[in-house]
Amino acid sequence: MIGRWIGAVRGALGFLTRLPVGHRDGDWDAFRTTPAAFPVVGLVAGSLAAVPLLAADTLPAPTVALGYLLSVYAVMGIHHLDGIADLGDALVVHGDVERRREVLTDTTTGVGASLAVALTVAALALGGLGLAGLPVLAAVGIAIGAEVGTKLGMAAMACFGRAAYEGMGEQFTDVSTAGSFLAPATIVLPAAVFGWPHPGVVALPGAVAGIALPWYWADRSLGGINGDIFGAVNEIGRVAGVHVGVIAWTLS
Repeated sequence: MIGRWIGAVRGALGFLTRLPVGHRDGDWDAFRTTPAAFPVVGLVAGSLAAVPLLAADTLPAPTVALGYLLSVYAVMGIHHLDGIADLGDALVVHGDVERRREVLTDTTTGVGASLAVALTVAALALGGLGLAGLPVLAAVGIAIGAEVGTKLGMAAMACFGRAAYEGMGEQFTDVSTAGSFLAPATIVLPAAVFGWPHPGVVALPGAVAGIALPWYWADRSLGGINGDIFGAVNEIGRVAGVHVGVIAWTLS
């Protein structure tokens, strides 16, 4: 059991980040059948990505924001932005469900994809600028909370979502049930209760909420979720969580 859990986390880190964790046979299957691995990755990767924010009290805010942006993509990789790009093209295309699905699999980059990626990166950079203006502990807590929240949202998609068709999305949804969400929720919720009212805790549900809109759109417009939607919500949830956390701190 412990070996499978370690394999699941290693598989999750290998799939969701660029961290050099290595790979062993069975890691992928262990990960996709263990939704609880999602928020663990959020905690590890979010902590590493937040390192530049430790300089928020000493370096200029734009420099810290740039450092945070670069750190996020150095740790997480940019492959999830492909989901944002495909979602952007699918959002602007005219046609029925089949036409949108066709656009998702098209390798051509359209104007919708370019705009979606640009807006996502710009939104994260501006969120980083907001973090850079906060006390260090608050900034780091929000960044980590946003990452854990977006991964918890992905676990919810795996447990409660339905796949639009055969593919990457189905790899997760077909092996998880609603009851499987108890494990990731058990990992995250006690920490959230203990940390309240720290803004990092507010960032967590903010990230989960940010995932709700693309998930709803995918169910309505695609007939379910797929790998591109998983990738897209990974980026959207993080941005939403960071901004919600910054707003919460500002208004507190």
